[in-house]
Amino acid sequence: MSNDTSRRDFLKTSAATGGVLAAGVLTNAHAQENNDIVRVGLVGCGGRGSGAVEQCLRADPNCRLVAVSDTFMDRAKSCLLNLKANAALAAKVDVPTERIFIGLQGYRQVIANCDLVLLATPPGFRPVHIRDVIAARKHLFTEKPVAVDSPGIRMVLAAHAEADRQNLTVVAGTQRRYQTGYLETMQRIHDGVIGTITSGRCYWNQADLWHRARTLGMTDVEWMIRNWLYFTWLSGDHIVEQHVHNLDVINWAIQAHPLRCVGMGGRQVRTAKNFGHIFDHFAVDYEYPNNVHVMSMCRQIRGCAGNISESVTGTRGVCDTAAGPRLYRITGERPWSMPRNRDNEPYQAEHVALFDSIRGRRRRLNDLRAVAESTLTAIMGRMSAYTGQEVTWDQALQSQQVLVPDNLTWDTRIAMPAVAVPGTTELT
Repeated sequence: MSNDTSRRDFLKTSAATGGVLAAGVLTNAHAQENNDIVRVGLVGCGGRGSGAVEQCLRADPNCRLVAVSDTFMDRAKSCLLNLKANAALAAKVDVPTERIFIGLQGYRQVIANCDLVLLATPPGFRPVHIRDVIAARKHLFTEKPVAVDSPGIRMVLAAHAEADRQNLTVVAGTQRRYQTGYLETMQRIHDGVIGTITSGRCYWNQADLWHRARTLGMTDVEWMIRNWLYFTWLSGDHIVEQHVHNLDVINWAIQAHPLRCVGMGGRQVRTAKNFGHIFDHFAVDYEYPNNVHVMSMCRQIRGCAGNISESVTGTRGVCDTAAGPRLYRITGERPWSMPRNRDNEPYQAEHVALFDSIRGRRRRLNDLRAVAESTLTAIMGRMSAYTGQEVTWDQALQSQQVLVPDNLTWDTRIAMPAVAVPGTTELT
């Protein structure tokens, strides 16, 4: 990726740097009036980006979408057409042709034209984008995960510290942290209702997902970005891209990150080249402080039993949370459950919280450290499964392996990465 400060330059300097665009900044100090217009920019106009911008525009009466960026023009046009066709949102869309930016560097123009940036690109691009948004002193909503490798995590942690220094609001798309059922459950766990946590488990086991065929004339970069789920440099593998949600819940419950892990996994069903090189199943044993072990599983294979849930066991009870039929339940000495009809819409709630923070109606939010630690939890599990080695938190955090190609252009030639082989693939 071509940037004034490349990822490898960052590793050498260990500092988050970038040009500061001071004009038009709406900081918390200047956002106390509810009639101040917040100019919103969207980077990444696919399904999640289109959903996020809708939720953002619904969350505040005085915000406007003023700029968008995507690698592909068809995605940008489709997103804008759908927004303009929505009678409730059309008046909030002010994106003339000259503020539609296409290409790998279009995100920079979006940053320059807005007060709040929504990031919904493939995760491999996210650390540089986060760094540049914060360096420009703009508020941020970023989807999860926030990186695919350890150098990216270190970049995000530096951005977290800079956002605090600049009094900027950052909300991450780990929406369970804004979901009523999870919030009430966590309050009880942290109040000691289940006693001291002794173990846990979490799952994201589901069927396979979409993929795009390679057509004549596609460059390596275009094909991989259109199939970003299946390349570790773009998605981090599904343990990082998807299972991060469950691992975030576990970190939140235990109020710590793991110390080490041992994982396994493989590529048993999705073996064709159109599925890139990622695994289709993982199982990881995470060890947290006080010898608390958490069993983590994730799978994307059709025809298998599904399970998207988390559970923690304590000295006085057990807490279970699950997707689908939203389940929040504590059994043991002090049983409790929450009816489904009391739950909220977390994707919308996170954007309401975002604007409440920007406008000073609640304490300032900065989710970057928590989501970075949850992302690194997933990355270390992948590192262990790919290599067959035990991986410690410090090893994962200090790893020098850079997955994202440097100086990336549309015509960069990228060979199909080899499928990892435990016991053979080296831990770096």
